[in-house]
Amino acid sequence: MNFGIDRLLTERELRAPLLGRRVALLAHPASVTANLTHSIDALAGLDDIKLTAAFGPQHGLRGDKQDNMVESADFVDPRWGIPVFSLYGTTRRPTAEMFTHFDVLLVDLQDLGCRIYTFITTLLYVLEEAARHGKSVWILDRPNPAGRPIEGLLLRSGWESFVGAGPLPMRHGLTMGELAHWFVRTRNLELDYRVITMQRWQPGQAPGYGWPLGERAWINPSPNAPNLSMARCYAGTVMLEGTTLSEGRGTTRPLELFGAPDIDAEQLLGEMHRLAPRWVQGCRLRACWFEPTFHKHEHKLCAGVQVHVEDEAYQHEAFRPWRLQSLAFKALRNLQPDYPLWRDFPYEYEHDRLAIDLINGSPLLREWVDDSEATPQDLDALTTADEAAWADERDSLLLYR
Repeated sequence: MNFGIDRLLTERELRAPLLGRRVALLAHPASVTANLTHSIDALAGLDDIKLTAAFGPQHGLRGDKQDNMVESADFVDPRWGIPVFSLYGTTRRPTAEMFTHFDVLLVDLQDLGCRIYTFITTLLYVLEEAARHGKSVWILDRPNPAGRPIEGLLLRSGWESFVGAGPLPMRHGLTMGELAHWFVRTRNLELDYRVITMQRWQPGQAPGYGWPLGERAWINPSPNAPNLSMARCYAGTVMLEGTTLSEGRGTTRPLELFGAPDIDAEQLLGEMHRLAPRWVQGCRLRACWFEPTFHKHEHKLCAGVQVHVEDEAYQHEAFRPWRLQSLAFKALRNLQPDYPLWRDFPYEYEHDRLAIDLINGSPLLREWVDDSEATPQDLDALTTADEAAWADERDSLLLYR
């Protein structure tokens, strides 16, 4: 299959509207071609593209920042001599001065298919500011590695943030190009934008179910996104960032496992199966031990659970990572009612609201976990209604059927 960048490079007629115009690129480490050339190098090497600037999102154009919430600075690309502007530093929106460097911005970002991933919000900010400054935006589309499943509560009004660009569920099932259509429509943006679509993307096809497994190499779009298994688990395990439990940062399987020194993993798994056996389907859960070398519980032995989604037990439609992780929180609260689960710290430029609420786009999940009378059926009823509403809204946005 061909990604948007591959088509732009090989189909000269697609590039014709760029002739004589100054071009900028928004990219990150996973912005590579089929032969693993970084997009900035591939575009700069074309004789009919005038590349005059570049932009990097969270973690940087070249992936210079390992941890979350570490800003990147502007710099001059040492190979091509063009300015590289950070959209995760002193500003997260492109400024008027930045827009003086180009006419058309190409967006080539590999997403993970999860609302919390900040590249989605960066896309929104770019579209909004381009509309304000009369610039063009082209999205070079890439696969959603989590595929088409929808899951999670919709973000509630007033809970927008850098990790919540709008009323999306946690797993939205869209590509970046499809998200661009949604942003332009729902924000009533007036700008020249287009999507260079992929060819032969089949999100329902095994074994990748969204990612062309065996055909394209996986490059980390962010430092702790090392493989397809992480991408499948992420819509659930990202919630761990708002808790005192380790999400596996500091191990070789970040965001595929969770734990802490003071929990009983076997007991936790038993309680999860008792509470909602349907919510643990589609994967294998394994009690394990791990010791993070950095981040939460650094150099402490943690009891935990690893979520396995890479063998024959994986069922793409049955696997529900958001419900699975929510269930783990509920089970822990039942077993240890006074456990200090929620982490209170500044999260993604927010200082006054709990991280777990920002991640979920409302306090609803946290309140359900902490309510001793609330059942899995209560959360399921609320969430199912949101998922059905999003499925209806999403249908007209799909570019690949």
